[in-house]
Amino acid sequence: MRTFQDLQIAGDKQAFTFDAITDYKASEAYKNALEGIAYSTGKNTAITSYQNLLYTLTGEAVPDNYSANHKCASNFLQRLTCQLSSYLLSNGVQFEKEESKYKIDDDLDTKLLQAVQSALVQGCSYGFWNNDHVDYFTASEFCPLFDEETGALRAGVRFWQISSEKPLRATLYEEDGYTEYIKIKGEIKALKEKTAYKLIIAHTEADGMRIVDGQNYDRFPIVPLYPNPNKISELQPIKAQIDAFDLIKSGFANDLDDASMIYWTINNAGGMTDIDLKKFIERMKVVKAAAVDDEAKAEAHTIDVPYQSRETYLNRLEKDINKDFMALDVEIISSGNVTATQIKAAYEPMSEKADRLEACIIEHLKALMSFAGVDDYPKFRRSQLSNEMEQTQMIMMCANILDTQTILEHLPFLTVDEVPVILERMQAEEAERIVNQPMIEEEKEEEPDGADE
Repeated sequence: MRTFQDLQIAGDKQAFTFDAITDYKASEAYKNALEGIAYSTGKNTAITSYQNLLYTLTGEAVPDNYSANHKCASNFLQRLTCQLSSYLLSNGVQFEKEESKYKIDDDLDTKLLQAVQSALVQGCSYGFWNNDHVDYFTASEFCPLFDEETGALRAGVRFWQISSEKPLRATLYEEDGYTEYIKIKGEIKALKEKTAYKLIIAHTEADGMRIVDGQNYDRFPIVPLYPNPNKISELQPIKAQIDAFDLIKSGFANDLDDASMIYWTINNAGGMTDIDLKKFIERMKVVKAAAVDDEAKAEAHTIDVPYQSRETYLNRLEKDINKDFMALDVEIISSGNVTATQIKAAYEPMSEKADRLEACIIEHLKALMSFAGVDDYPKFRRSQLSNEMEQTQMIMMCANILDTQTILEHLPFLTVDEVPVILERMQAEEAERIVNQPMIEEEKEEEPDGADE
């Protein structure tokens, strides 16, 4: 991969930009990003590339086009990453000052959730501070250029192409501005010369709107968002187990398909190769009959496919995948009326994993906040199942020592957005009661003597 130092000594930045893209596409980071996308969309590479083989008498391997070849791809990665990101971010990011979030981006919650999901799958996302909001790039479309000495991100290239026959677009982001390029049939040209990140626009009656000046930031305005301290995709630690699960499940489906029909034994047919036998079976499936020599004899048999060992191992693999990912095992909390302690214990592994992810997100948000001029601290309210009655009783027992806002924030049946609305209503009702209180007292004073009698 190219680095920031390579960019500094490059004489032709146009050629360097597209050479960096080529090198990046050959890197492990880019391959892992594409692999993560494939596994999150049910196109698991290990099972989709698997091919049944037959071997001739000479030992030559040929494709088996006669046996069943089901390819059952699991969707573990999508389910597990969605569970983790929703657990941490479904209630959005919260700040002590309400306006802090909107200074970063009006749609920060949605963008951040999508960026975290992408980072979990592809290994990283990149947040670009674009003057008054943030835009996110994925690892499959952004080539980072790191500093060889500090490891910091100092430059990068965002690229996109509809197909191999269409033009390749690229934008080179540097500390002092960005430049847009296009490559059409091997020819490279600049679409837009280097432009500052912050443009100063003037409006005049004579000239209308025009750019009069430009400014840049004091540092590179693209900030990486990693899913874990190891800076790798969440697919990598569990990929081998997912591949084993897919292969065993697909092999089981193939055996069931092949065994659903009668199988045959042919006596006095030692000259038939494996290919000939497969053709015989295929003919029996199609025409339900086959011709044999006078000395040959074909006998039909049926078989029951053993499944207990494979089913047991598939269950074991599924539990190991959930355990290694530190995911929530819903079977623990879906049986009966479990207590709050049991629910908390079931969530503990995922909470520990979410702690690492939360630390990465907070580090990312702090960098964006420095660009937006926000002095605050982000916090998250995790979304989890609970025994609402038991939790509500526990909160109400402490109501005499807690303020109203704290009580409302901890009630399990209220959402984050409902709490400020309820507080506002309560304050309005209290203000109305205070205003009407003197009128009530005046009415009591004007009552005639003997009214009680």
